[in-house]
Amino acid sequence: MTFTALQSETRSYPAPDRPVGVAGGWNVDPAADAALRERAAADPVGFWEDAARRLEWAEPWHTAHTWSPAVPGPDGELTVPEARWFVGGRLNAAVNCVDRHVAAGRGDKVAIHAEGERGDRRSFTYADLQREVARAANALTDLGVGPGDRVVVYLPVIAETVIMTLAIARIGAVHSLVFGGFSAEAVRFRVQDTGAKLLVTSDGQFRRGQAVEVKSAADAAVEGLDHVEHVLVVRRTGQDVAWTAGRDVWWHDVVDTASDRHEAQAFDAEHPLFIIYTSGTTGKPKGLVHTTGGYLTHASWSHWAVFDAKPDDVHWCTADLAWVTAHTYEIYGPLTNGVTQVIYEGTPDTPHRERHLEVIERYGVTVYYTAPTLIRTFMTWFPGGLPDRYDLSSIRLLGTVGEAINPEAWVWFRRELGGDRAPVVDTWWQSETGAAVIAPLPGVTTLKPGSATRPLPGLSTRVVDEHGADVPRGSGGFLVIDRPWPGMARTVWGDPRRYLDSYWRPFAAQGFFLAGDGASWDADGDVWLLGRVDDVVNVAGHRLSTIEIESALVAHPAVGEAGVAGVADAVGGQAVAAFVVPAVPPGPVEDVAAWRAAADALRDELRAQVAREIGPVAKPRHVVLVPEVPKTRSGKILRRLLADLHDGRPLGDSTSLQNPWAVEQVAALLPRAPRPHPTTAEEALPA
Repeated sequence: MTFTALQSETRSYPAPDRPVGVAGGWNVDPAADAALRERAAADPVGFWEDAARRLEWAEPWHTAHTWSPAVPGPDGELTVPEARWFVGGRLNAAVNCVDRHVAAGRGDKVAIHAEGERGDRRSFTYADLQREVARAANALTDLGVGPGDRVVVYLPVIAETVIMTLAIARIGAVHSLVFGGFSAEAVRFRVQDTGAKLLVTSDGQFRRGQAVEVKSAADAAVEGLDHVEHVLVVRRTGQDVAWTAGRDVWWHDVVDTASDRHEAQAFDAEHPLFIIYTSGTTGKPKGLVHTTGGYLTHASWSHWAVFDAKPDDVHWCTADLAWVTAHTYEIYGPLTNGVTQVIYEGTPDTPHRERHLEVIERYGVTVYYTAPTLIRTFMTWFPGGLPDRYDLSSIRLLGTVGEAINPEAWVWFRRELGGDRAPVVDTWWQSETGAAVIAPLPGVTTLKPGSATRPLPGLSTRVVDEHGADVPRGSGGFLVIDRPWPGMARTVWGDPRRYLDSYWRPFAAQGFFLAGDGASWDADGDVWLLGRVDDVVNVAGHRLSTIEIESALVAHPAVGEAGVAGVADAVGGQAVAAFVVPAVPPGPVEDVAAWRAAADALRDELRAQVAREIGPVAKPRHVVLVPEVPKTRSGKILRRLLADLHDGRPLGDSTSLQNPWAVEQVAALLPRAPRPHPTTAEEALPA
């Protein structure tokens, strides 16, 4: 079985000879890339050993790597696979992120510019960060938290979140960060599942211009959980909150008053560093466990190579700190490489839609890493291009993450934010992989809009059919990783069989890790993501990529964004339903009649657009105009939720939504009654 990959993209952008705006060349130029790939091909474990030596180790490893694949046991059932990296080595993640830079004389360099939604600003040098992390580490110890204990962090994107994360790592505890907008139920699940001893939260947070109280949700999350000994509260908004004496403690009472000296100890390379939960539309979230040495190696090296990290960079990854992208490329990657970075608390349109442009200009951001969904939003906000009153000339590199980017959005991003000169590194990876797996190297790779290009040195992927055989070039199939790598999640917390079943069982005979994404590869071997395997639409025997159809729709000037889902069809099995965000809204959200009329007016034009870009087989049967499509905080469109809405099924897990109001909006704009189903197989096929 293969996936039908029909869209073609002919534009390409060769790698510049030199980076713009910095002295010297690329961290990885063509000659270095050739040497790295030759080294990795001959000895992949040795390649990662070289990468690991970029870190500071208290004790060296004695065995670089061991791997026990999933194989049938005596009872015939598959064993749970086990990977170990840098066995016997000991290190401390926080020391690698902070202390070693201070010891090297770089303590006066700014580590973090923290911008609040209200416009409040704080900057922390590496020496400042060292002191703050030490205070937090001492406070954690005083609260009874020790190595191996779990701490759940339920905070917005503020400096205290980074400080606490590093402090937890410093004492060998295990952190699990939760998006500050999650409900009490979502937080409770994570606190209960990890058996956390401590919850770190705030009195409130600033969101979309409002001070939103949070402490009551935290209280509900821990109610009746005897393993939670304390709730540590950051005073952010100054709101009055309920207080449980003996359990609740203020940050300013226990952290700000603690000693700013802390002696860090080293931990085994396989010591758990964090648990991060994946949220889907089915089943309970999975708590993926990442360990210290392998994860830190992959995060640090890939940040240095993919983002061409330079000493004077100002790096801004716009992700919420609870998302894995922020763990890797907003905390551990940039800080291990000693760069300056920006974190921003608020939403991109608060108090106005140009807020990100202001921040880029204010701090001289050189590397800007964001999600395709925000880029497409910018396209609808600024249909005539970005306003020219902001100086964005500091940007030398752009990056995208979260899901495949539409080619038109990619070109717009490069032109409008990158001045048509900054390379765009489109990165593919997951919570499960820990860090980037497929991504361009900006000084090496010829870029193709919409393609993540090829695996990084030291990593290996394939596109295969359901039997594990490579599909022909130009075809699509399952994207798999065919050998272990340091940043890989080691297990699912408390449920190792689920780790086996979710990622390794489907291709256990070949030893492949199943990413869950579909992909195609072109004649050059470059990879094009086709979306989640379970998001593929099966129309009359053709397995079509939602990403390709969305890209064709977004190429139309009337479309700002689109989410495509496969919906029930009596004859064809599935039909394509397109949920389209117009570039210009036809009226207020409440004017349902205007939105439906606009959808009717655009339907034939958009169907023709898809037919031109891809082919008649991909033409949407249903077109619904909506103000927003439901998306996770990481920027992924919840396509299965769109299908559930359309078909009237109960909705799956939606706790990860960043815009839950979009669900009701979409439901209100769906046709009042389903259209008649076609009566023949011929009519079931798009005309």
